[in-house]
This record gives sequence, C-alpha cells and structure tokens, in this order.
Amino acid sequence: MTLTVGVLGPVTAWSGGDPLPLGGPRHRELLARLVVARGRVVDVDLLVDALWETPPDGAVAAVRTFVAALRRALEPDRPPRTPPRVLVTEGRGYALRAATDAEAFTAAVERAAGLPPAEALTELTGALGAWRGPAYADVGDRPWALPERTRLTELHSTAVERTGAARLELGRAADAVPDLDAHVTAHPWREEGWRLLALALYRSGRRPDALAVLRRARTRLVDELGLDPGAQLAALEHDVLTQAPALELGPDPWARATASWQRAAGPRARLEATVGLLRSLSRTGAEGLTAAREQRLATIAAAEELGDPLLTARVVGELDVPGVWTTSDDPQQAAAVVAAAERALPAAGADAVRVRLLTTVAVESRGLPGPRGAAAAREAEELARALGDPALLAAALGGRTLQVFDRCGRAADRDALGAELVELAGRHGLTDSLVLGHLVRMQARSALGDLAGAGEHAAALDGLAAAHDRPLVGVFTGGWRALRAAVEGAPDAEERFRAAARLRVGSGMPGVEDGLLALTLACLRVSRGEPVPPAGPGGPYAPWLEPHHRLAAGEPASVAALPDPPPGLLMEALWVLAGSAALAVGDLAVLARAQEALAAAAGELAGAGSGMLTAGPVDDHLAAWAQAAGR
Repeated sequence: MTLTVGVLGPVTAWSGGDPLPLGGPRHRELLARLVVARGRVVDVDLLVDALWETPPDGAVAAVRTFVAALRRALEPDRPPRTPPRVLVTEGRGYALRAATDAEAFTAAVERAAGLPPAEALTELTGALGAWRGPAYADVGDRPWALPERTRLTELHSTAVERTGAARLELGRAADAVPDLDAHVTAHPWREEGWRLLALALYRSGRRPDALAVLRRARTRLVDELGLDPGAQLAALEHDVLTQAPALELGPDPWARATASWQRAAGPRARLEATVGLLRSLSRTGAEGLTAAREQRLATIAAAEELGDPLLTARVVGELDVPGVWTTSDDPQQAAAVVAAAERALPAAGADAVRVRLLTTVAVESRGLPGPRGAAAAREAEELARALGDPALLAAALGGRTLQVFDRCGRAADRDALGAELVELAGRHGLTDSLVLGHLVRMQARSALGDLAGAGEHAAALDGLAAAHDRPLVGVFTGGWRALRAAVEGAPDAEERFRAAARLRVGSGMPGVEDGLLALTLACLRVSRGEPVPPAGPGGPYAPWLEPHHRLAAGEPASVAALPDPPPGLLMEALWVLAGSAALAVGDLAVLARAQEALAAAAGELAGAGSGMLTAGPVDDHLAAWAQAAGR
C-alpha cells in the first residue's frame, strides 16, 4: 500500500488511505524532524537535541525506542529480521524514505505555475484540499520546524491567491470571493490577496464592496504598518472608482471565452470545435503536435459514440493534418485512424466529406503495407478536381505526395505535385498547403540535384515559418542546409548533420527523429567510400546499417536476408546501403536487386529527396557496381 507521511497539519501517516498509529507526542516530533530533513540522514545526537531542551539520561536509547516503534507503525507487514525500507539506519543516524504531503503540495503548486487557468485550478484545488494546517501543528515552536513551517505557510498563501486568479481568468469571480475573503482575514499584509478579492467583488457586480475592501486594506496598512498601499492596489482603486473598461476584460480573454464555451455549447458543437483546435495545435510546435496526436483517437471515439455517422465522417476527415515525411510518427495510431476513416466512408454522402476521408486514408497509410493508400489518394484527387474546390484539391494533392513511392526515381513526379500545390495554395491563400508545397519541392529539387532551386524553396519556407508561426519548418530547412553542405563537400558536414539532428530532438515527430542520425552518417560515409562504424541507435533502419557496422568491425556480414527497403523518401538511400554491403560481401543476387531498383533513379542524389541526407549520386554507385560485377 502507498505510504504517505503528513505534516500539513498535525503530524500523521497513512497507508492506503488509512491512518497509522504513530504513538505519542515524542514519536510524532521525531517523525516530523525526519520529514524536515527531506530524506537526509539525521544524526542521533541531533534527534536528541530536537526532542529535548535538556536531554535526560538515556535519551539516545529513548530515541532508538521511538524509532523501533515508528518502524512497526510505518511498516506493519515487514517480515522479522528484514531491513526497514521506510525509516532506515545509516551510520549513527536515521533517514525517512517515504512520500510526504508537503512534497506533493510543493510539487503541485510548482506545476500549476506553468499551466493554463483551467488546468492550474484543478491542480491547485487538489493541493489545497490536502492542507490540514497549520503545518507541523503539533510540534510547538521547535526551532528546527520554524523554517519549513514558514515556507509551507507562504506556499499555501501563494496557492490560495493563484487559485483566486485562475477563477477570475475563467470568469468565475463569485466563486473566488469566499476563499479570498478568508485569506485576507488570516493574512492581512498580503496586498495580492486584497487586490484579487476586490477584483473578484467588482466582477461579481459588487462595486461598493470592492471599494470597501480596498479602503479596508488601505486603513490596515497605514494604521498598523505605516505603509501606503502599493502601486497595484492604488491603481485598482482608481479603476474601480472610474469603472475602467479594462477591469471587465480579464487578463486572458481566451480562457474566459473557453470557459463560457464549455458551459454553453452542446456536445456536437464542442466536438467540432475540438477538431479545429487540434488542427491548430498540430501546427504550433512540438508540444502542440504531440498533444494533437494524443487526443486524436479520443476525439474520433467521442464522435462515434454520438451515433451520427455523418458527424463522425466530418470529424475524422477534418482531423487530417498535412504530412511531408513518409514514415508515420505513430503507426499504430495511423492504422486506427485509417480504420475509422474506412468505417465512416459509407456515411459520407457529400463528395467533399468523402474527399476529406480519402485524403485521411492516403496520409495515414504512409508506411503501412498494401495499395489502399495510393488508391485512396488517386480517388480523392479525382473527386476534388471534379468539385473545383481549391482547399479540397490542395488537401488531396498533399495526400498524393505521400503515395508517389511505388518505385525509385519518382522525384520529378513529386516535384510536379509540389509545384501545383505551391501555385494553387498561393493563389487561394492556403497557408498550410503552401508550406507543404514548398517542403515537397525543396525535397524533390534536392533529389534531382538542383540545390539552387531547393534553396529558393528553403528560403520561402523560412519566411512562411516566421510570418505564420510554424516552428517545425525549421527542423526541415535546418536538415536541408546540412544536406547542401555535405553535397558541396564541406569538411564539417558530419558536425552539421549532428547539429541538424539536435533540431529534431523533442520535435514531436518521432517518425522523423528515430534512427535518422545514424542513417545520415552512414550514408555520408558510404558516399565517401569510408567504413561505417555505429553512430547511435538505427531505429527502423537498423537492418540496412548492421552489415556495414559488422564490416567496419572486421566481422563476418551477410545481406542474404535483407528485406527490400520500404517505399518512402529514404528508399534510394537504403538501396545504396544494401547494394554497397552486397558488393562488399560478394552477394551478387542482392547487388542485382539493388541495381535493378535504383536504375529508375539514375541522375538523382540518393536519399536527398528526404531533404535531410544523401548517399551520393545514384549514377556513381551504379557505375561502381557495374564495374565490380563485370570483373
């Protein structure tokens, strides 16, 4: 059972929610002294001094007796002659190894400081609910307890004030009044408490009471401390007198609007609003993208539970997010989304809804086996062109860009799709599709060896990212600049690739991050004809890296069981690794497979279609392999 020691009030302890028999006052004081130490060892002599001003004879033995009794209380089920795990002995002292309500309270208040108002309110009310105060209530005025008691009291006041502020931001001014009123009565020197109470009264329609509170604060500060109110209290009093409009707005209009929406909107309206919010979140950066991905299936499930097939179809289709990387960030979730889209398709009577659902299938099928993704992408494009809706067509073209990988050498086809996206999105002000189009063209022009053209798209992307707050764009343009440096023969290419990889860490795109640095460095070395030692986890690319690692270590290697690379942006690069390893071990069958697959990519830079890495010109590898096989 979970053990917690409590000091936010009288000293106590619980196991599984049930109070434990701790013994008399000395036992509790001893336990409190160990809590104050926060897990550090307290020498037995210090414990004696903590419990008695004038220690009696046998005080050390008494402390040890108290410790033994506390151990029985805290670990009643500990087998005989087994070492204690909660109140442990170290040298001449003792330490407490247990969770405390003071630690949990501190952590909750600290967490709340970085949360939106609604989440902060939940965190703070939970923390304040654990306060049985005052802290260390039954240890008297012991000097060793005073600093920790003062800290916790100050933290409690902060939590009360932040709770009031959160309620104000959420438009719940009347709810904030009772706790704030009690707070200023108990702590009359805290100006923030007076300010929040007056503001809460004003927003509750109690302007005279707000003025009375402010004047009461002034009187107490002047008469008892000889201090005038601070600038914030003085400004608030002026604003209340003049009924300043700013008092009604609140510090966070978004939070107040959200709170009103949650109270007023029905389940369908809230669900459709959630879809828009998740789409926006996915574009705000790593944290937003991760949050959107985490909530996506729950939103779809909520739509299905309402039993409205057309609503479900709209929710699934509108949750699509443009993708540029052909490896899914979460294959399991992607498969579940595809399944939900397929279930919703029969209800999608409107062609527009059907296009959205098919686009979702196309986007989320990237990296999944089978032809369904490509077929869905083609059907979505055909329907969108027939409907003449530019936003639908842009979405469908985005799905197509992730399905043009049935064989190597499709960079020119992908570039054409990107060019249409750029033109269409630019003409109709479709920012997301414009970003996607430039990303696709930056990748495709790189694969075709046109670094100057790719650079123009990279520059356009950086401009769009700055203008429209798209922080994830920098992950791709940063990777592309490292790629360009490598192609141009920069001596520090490896370090530039490592710097680009650091941009991907924590980006919220594990499909882009996982194993890519190891693959990047391997491709760089193969392009230079150098051995390939391990350079970190290979992730999904490990099968193509392992033969090279073994060869670099002088160990036997085999490629006989090596699978064909999956379709995607890295297909050509993986074929280069397969063919190079096959040549090194003399496996002509695998070498022939690599030659046949890469023949269609003649004239391209292997792997550069990713915009992140390259294994060098495909022509160079084909020529070297042909020459070696000829011998």
